Amino acid sequence: MKQNPDYQGPILEIERLSISFFTRLREIPAVMDFSVVVQPGEAVGLVGESGCGKSTVALGVMQDLGKNGAVVGGSIRFKGRDLAKMSQEELRDIRGNEIAMIYQEPMASLNPAMKIGRQLMEVPILHDDVSEKEAYDMALQVVTDVKLPDPARILDSYPHQLSGGQQQRIVIAMALMSKPALLILDEPTTALDVTVEAGIVDLVKDLGKKYGTSMLFISHNLGLVLETCDRVCVMYSGEAVEDGAIEEVFDRMRHPYTQALFRSIPLPGADKNARPLVAIPGNFPLPHERPPGCNFGPRCDYFVEGRCDAQPIPMRDAGPGHHSRCIRFEEIDWNAPIAAAIETTSREIGAPILKVSDLKKYYQVAANSLFGRGSEKVVKANETLDFEARESETLAIVGESGCGKSTLAKVLMGLETATDGIITMGNEDIQSRPIENRSTKQVADIQMVFQNPFDTLNPSMTVGRQIIRALEVFDYGKSDADRRERMLQLLDLVKLPREFADRMPRQLSGGQKQRVGIARAFAGDARIVVADEPVSALDVSVQAAVTDLLMEIQREQRTTLLFISHDLSIVRYLSDRVMVMYLGHVVEIGTTDEVFSPPYHPYTEALLSAVPIADTKVKKKHIVLEGDIPSAMNPPSGCPFQTRCRWKSEVPGNLCEREVPPMVRFGEGGHQVKCHLSAEKFAAMEPVIQVHAAE
Repeated sequence: MKQNPDYQGPILEIERLSISFFTRLREIPAVMDFSVVVQPGEAVGLVGESGCGKSTVALGVMQDLGKNGAVVGGSIRFKGRDLAKMSQEELRDIRGNEIAMIYQEPMASLNPAMKIGRQLMEVPILHDDVSEKEAYDMALQVVTDVKLPDPARILDSYPHQLSGGQQQRIVIAMALMSKPALLILDEPTTALDVTVEAGIVDLVKDLGKKYGTSMLFISHNLGLVLETCDRVCVMYSGEAVEDGAIEEVFDRMRHPYTQALFRSIPLPGADKNARPLVAIPGNFPLPHERPPGCNFGPRCDYFVEGRCDAQPIPMRDAGPGHHSRCIRFEEIDWNAPIAAAIETTSREIGAPILKVSDLKKYYQVAANSLFGRGSEKVVKANETLDFEARESETLAIVGESGCGKSTLAKVLMGLETATDGIITMGNEDIQSRPIENRSTKQVADIQMVFQNPFDTLNPSMTVGRQIIRALEVFDYGKSDADRRERMLQLLDLVKLPREFADRMPRQLSGGQKQRVGIARAFAGDARIVVADEPVSALDVSVQAAVTDLLMEIQREQRTTLLFISHDLSIVRYLSDRVMVMYLGHVVEIGTTDEVFSPPYHPYTEALLSAVPIADTKVKKKHIVLEGDIPSAMNPPSGCPFQTRCRWKSEVPGNLCEREVPPMVRFGEGGHQVKCHLSAEKFAAMEPVIQVHAAE
């Protein structure tokens, strides 16, 4: 039963909210003096680094803080009513009915043992007391609304039979079943591909308009917030430090932390040599170790002792509907050029040290793999890959999940062997040599930095011991003393204090753990480092530091970096050349400038359109890919991309469906595109991303 159907005021009013968690040792203040208002039909973005309190605010709104969490100050009012004063029965009625929440990991919200249809039907049956037939019709309608193909089949499927993007759409459908007044989205697209993310973002905006739903959108991705929200609230260490309309905050920021966030993300125009990113110095304070006065003070370029640390700092008006928690915002020259960036010179790119020719990697899979019976099928993970990587070069490998990026990395590392083709490193062919049969030098020469720093370190071994262990494997030095000295030098190389050698991994932050992973990769003087999404699990401020660290080490060591990523913003910033993969094929390869300017492969064009860019001056062509990436076990005939291509109708005679396209070369350089489009069509392509000068 909907409450207050005639209510006209704000949907959500959070006023001076403080939330603490209580342990046996102490009270840990997670959120302090936090205020935000969400109007009917409005989307408000909540941004900040991990640990700043964004999700705690959401759990406070849901009144779901667990046994050791409590609201210790302020109020949360939903449609004018204080949630803290409601009975458990009233809260049960509101949760899922009037306030719905979409979590980061879709499978956390889905029952793996129950069909999708039954899970969706539960919502109206429980909340609206409707019949099974009505509930089924509503479920069918909402699955259609979230643009899933063959809704009847989807309703009859189990969660594991759907892709990650489809699962997230089902979770959104479930949240919208009861047409809630408020939808809380907690990092709803973090685990998804950029193309799927673009579709989900479009969907959320459309459904928000259709149902008139207000939204609280929690994200660390400023570009995503720009594309989805009307207003934004920036959080740091438990406090709101700036809020206002999107354009106001993005173009007229009035808090040093907001400015520091923008300086640490690769916007168009950033350049790893001429305009490097500026990482935020220092570390995020722990909740029980916050500094006096301004929480951001110890990391702030504008800090003044005796003023900024004298007393707690309140939010102040910084313009119409714009607030800032900074006592100096009127004195700061916000248009001053960045002084902290140090210009570097790029190393000259040398001769090729890795050559891949006609590489294929197939897997034999039983059609009924659960019981091992039935005809065998072939998964074509990598199909006729041809490329080379040169000394001191950063070659980015981009594409959606399932395109074959990580399979290629495994074959290069020797964790898998190639089905066909040749991989030459230096003067040796390594495609058929698994890692256990490679020489110590071959193992040391090609190393990997993994995506998740939390899973790659041994929790029971000190940081120093883990690096020394790598040095032992690489036969470095003649004694333990030699290896210990080299380990300390590697800590210097990745800019970690030498005393970290005696720390355990649990005592390190995510960014510090990733630095240990990088130190280990460079322990044997690697010639090639495969970096598999090395910064995607890190906060944007830490991403800048780790990315620039990789670049600096590469310049010093003349290493070749194969940078696997789906984040085209960071790829544009740091890569020399880009290789775009789709369903096991290389569909485009060229210098960064060539790949980011037309003519594009139609898939590259869609990838560029999908990248959220945190700049109000950037205009993008709107291209959303329909459907999911096909199965590598049952790929489409002809061009691998033809089932999702918006240019397919421009090619006569069903050629796209019949033949795999040839590689078309543009100009004198190495820019190549695997496509059937004519030269005239390529010439007519327009830029996807256009940067307009400020008015």
